[in-house]
Order: sequence, then structure tokens, then C-alpha cells
Amino acid sequence: MKKISTVTTKRVEKNASQKLTIGLDLGDRSSWYCVLDEAGEVVLAQKVATTPKAMKEVFGGMPRSRLALETGTHSPWVSRVLSELGHEVIVAHARNVRLIGESRKKDDRLDARTLARLVRIDPQLLAPVKHRSAQAQADLMAIRARAGLVRARTSLINTARGLTKSYGERLRGCNPRNMNAAKAKELSPELQAALAPLLGEIESLSERIGEYNERIEETAKQGYPEVARLKQVKGVGTLIALTYVLTLEDAHRFGKSRDVGCYVGLQPGRRNSGQSEPQLHISKEGDPYLRTLLVQGAHHILGPFGADSDLRRWGLKLAERGGKNGKKRAVIAVARKLAVLLHRLWVSGEAYEPLRNQREVALPAAA
Repeated sequence: MKKISTVTTKRVEKNASQKLTIGLDLGDRSSWYCVLDEAGEVVLAQKVATTPKAMKEVFGGMPRSRLALETGTHSPWVSRVLSELGHEVIVAHARNVRLIGESRKKDDRLDARTLARLVRIDPQLLAPVKHRSAQAQADLMAIRARAGLVRARTSLINTARGLTKSYGERLRGCNPRNMNAAKAKELSPELQAALAPLLGEIESLSERIGEYNERIEETAKQGYPEVARLKQVKGVGTLIALTYVLTLEDAHRFGKSRDVGCYVGLQPGRRNSGQSEPQLHISKEGDPYLRTLLVQGAHHILGPFGADSDLRRWGLKLAERGGKNGKKRAVIAVARKLAVLLHRLWVSGEAYEPLRNQREVALPAAA
């Protein structure tokens, strides 16, 4: 790794009285950074190892500057390290920086320079995002690890069922939690020998997932009392509520509860031009796992075991008049309303009333 020479260090110190702007293009092992002075001239452009120690050595000796970097695997911890050093850190939404993503001259050094020039002109051009705290990220990692085990278990179950069907037999029972080696007793000896290790791994994964479930429950009870408030909504369990709280982290970052629907990517896209106003699909921006959980919650609310509520009644009416894809649209619409409702309960601290609209209609009638 190329070290910073005495000459380049003096060039940065010479501009210490100026407001420096830095663009940092993060890589897995090394990253390029570009330093601009107030006139927009390049003061320094070099590599730095993508490690906390190297970041502190390089940027710790620089004067307080405005620094831009793109979202990515390393951006959460890098942004925290640089903020602790006193820099103004702008984390750019990678999908919105088209000058970099769609450029035909893809080069890390040029990308760092482009980031520096964009943040020097106007930080809002980078659609800045806010990373969650280290504690929230650590708690959320347990949820993401559990999700990885669930995906692995689903893949193994599908493999086992496919193999038995191709042999003219079937695995009885559809509950993944009860999928174990005992299921193979009804199969032929050939299949028992082939699937016993596979079913054993499925049973082991179910045990690990159960351990994660207990850990998630404990985390919610000890550190996040607002989870209990969100669980008042039938169809929202600890997993959905805690993931929602950890992903948003700060409920007051949104001016209106309706903004949360856009944040999780459940708002239809817009492309209005002239007299054309086409109906587009949802944007699918934001955290995909939280969006998946909200959709699962909406399925339960609209399903046969969903409790009676204003949200359920509204969703069922929407599904009835929606045509061929009415049920799918209703699920997405209910998921969006669910995201808004959870934020409202979180901010206001009010008790959830499932049939609040019906009560408000009945009061004037009784009067």
C-alpha cells in the first residue's frame, strides 16, 4: 500500500485553513480518496487500506472536512469512524449517483473525484442516507443471521421433497419445524439412506432458528420497549416489530408517518410527464427484508386467521374490486398502511384500536 509522503502531507496542511472536500470510493481491500480545496482543485489523490486503523491514520491528521462516500458493505463502520474523527460525513445513495454507476469510464480514482465534486456543489445531489448506530446494527445482525438459516432450511426442504417425488413417493407433513429424520421412516429403504443426513441437517437448522427466536425475544424485552406497543396489531410479532424498530431506529426522522411507506419501497413509482400518468409498480427501495416481513404481516391480516380490524376490512374491500390482481394489490396496500400504522403507534404512544373507524362512525349516530 502506498504511504502518504511528506510532500503530500504538507500540501494538505497548507490548505488546513480552507474548507476541504473529500471523495472516498470504498473498495473491499483498498479505497481511493480525492481531496479538493475551496477552488475545486485536486490537492491529493491516493489509496488507503479499507481498515479502521488505516482510516484513522490518514483522515485523523486532516482538518475537519466534508467527506462523501457511497453506500456499501463497508460504509456503516467507515462513516462512524470518520464521524468520530470530526469530519462531516455524507453517505451517498449508490443508486442515485448515476454519474458513477452508469459511467463508461469506471475507475476508482475518477469515482472518488466525482464524489468530491458532487458533494462540493450540493450534498442533496447524492440523496444522503443515515446509517444506523453500531448497537442497532449488532442487534439487527442476529435477525439477518436467522433469515439466512431460514432460507437454507427452505432450500433443503425443497430438495428433500423434490427427490422423494422424483422417486414416486412423498414426504408427509408440510410444517418445516417438524421436518426431521423420523419423516423418512415411511419412505423406501433407498430414500431413507439418501435423505437421513439431509433431514438431520434440517432438524439441526430448526433448532438453531429456535435459539435465534429466543435471543430476539430477549433483545426486544431488554432494549426495545416500543416493540410491545407495535405488537398490539394482530399479525405483527416480535420479529416484525423488532426489525421495524431497528431498521428505522429513529422514529422522529420522518416528518409524517405516511413517509414510511415510501421509505420501505411500498409506494407506487411515478413517471408523470405531460398528460401521461401511467400506473407503475412499487419502487422497492429501502430495506428488502423489512418489506418482505411487512408483506407477510399483510398476508396474515387478510388471511383466514386475521383478526377483525379496520385495516382488514379496508383490504378485503380493495381486493373485491381490484379485478384479477386485486388480492395482490390489496396485500401490498395493506403492507404500506401497516408500515404507516406502526410508525404512528410508535410516535404517539397510543393504544391500538382495531375498530377505531367503526367507533367514530357510531358516536355521531348515537348522539
